Amino acid sequence: MARILFSLALIILVVHLVNAQTPEPVFNYDEAKVGTYTLPDPLIDAKGKPVKTRADWANRRKELIQLFAENVYGQTPKQAVKLRFQTTAVDSSALNGLAIRKQVSIFFIDYPKLPSIDVLIYLPKNNRASAAFLGLNFCGNHCVTTDATIPLSTRWMANTGEATITNQATGKARGMQARRWPVETIVKRGYALVTAYYGDIEPDHPKGWQGHIRSVLGDTTQPDNWGAIGAWAWGMSRILDYLQTEPKIDTKRIMSIGHSRIGKAALWAGAQDERFAAVISNESGEGGAALSRRWYGETVERINTSFPHWFCVRYKTYNKHVVDLPIDQHELLALIAPRPLYVASASDDQWSDPKGEFLGAMHTEPVYKLYGKTALGTTTFPTVNQPVGQTVRYHDRTGKHDVTDYDWEQYLRFADELVR
Repeated sequence: MARILFSLALIILVVHLVNAQTPEPVFNYDEAKVGTYTLPDPLIDAKGKPVKTRADWANRRKELIQLFAENVYGQTPKQAVKLRFQTTAVDSSALNGLAIRKQVSIFFIDYPKLPSIDVLIYLPKNNRASAAFLGLNFCGNHCVTTDATIPLSTRWMANTGEATITNQATGKARGMQARRWPVETIVKRGYALVTAYYGDIEPDHPKGWQGHIRSVLGDTTQPDNWGAIGAWAWGMSRILDYLQTEPKIDTKRIMSIGHSRIGKAALWAGAQDERFAAVISNESGEGGAALSRRWYGETVERINTSFPHWFCVRYKTYNKHVVDLPIDQHELLALIAPRPLYVASASDDQWSDPKGEFLGAMHTEPVYKLYGKTALGTTTFPTVNQPVGQTVRYHDRTGKHDVTDYDWEQYLRFADELVR
């Protein structure tokens, strides 16, 4: 009997030790396990006072941007940077005569050793300035189109088989993501498309900041020094600086757009830079449109572990204490108000938490109401392929983590209303 009891005790001890050493899961796909959470109120200021007017919101808005800078994305350097714009190529008969294609390089006058941001622009052939979509791409301007006259980028690239070998693009990369950029459709609808490789601003790896803009701006010793997402967002604003000089662009109607990690950057760019007339977030997930306090899909801990260079160092202190974050992502989305905002999800992309993205958009309602606008105007999560909303739009399409023709059709309709 004593041996039996000893054996049982030993088994219990082993099970306990195994459980104690097994890390808690860092993601969840079970809605029943999400649990309860309380979101911070965007309309309660740092002193605990309610925000009731647009003037109150203007002050609260500054507080929220500072809180996101201190705790999530890092401080965007405020110093002005002198830029030089150089047009490197123009094709007046691009897309079989449908468009004007321009290639422009942005140089940093005070930092001549930094690589340029090489911008690819497609302009409709019309007699008026065009509204524009501005978004970064993942694999170089050569991947946006099959046009062989677009030079292959020589910058660092993540290896992707034959398309990128030893971190350099090959001819196999040409047009690799063209389906995500329906250039002809966009131009035929009367819109310009502006894009640049996000690796021009900072290559996407932990040491990518070296030799790029974060190596000369910011303070790497500080826990709120900006991360890669902050740099990509900053780069989008520098491209916007150039577009302010382009007579064929309607500078009052430039939309920030991004997918996945670049969707996070597009949101942060739009929040900080009110020159963006509207913002489109395509499956931006954790650190983007999805609520951080909602334990579903990717989490703060998982994203900080997988991509330690994206956010500021202080963000990692919330890995296991998300409830202590002084802000949540609905407040980032609210910073777009009163401008139009589109948040999109995909039903098979549970990692990005479609419902969490919807809720992020939904909880902007009180802020848009200050401006007499309706945001989503619904609290019901829509069925797939059924867009909802007014000033703020949302859809959850069928399919995986991607950018599809369906997504673009919704964005073009959204843009049509913006330019009316």
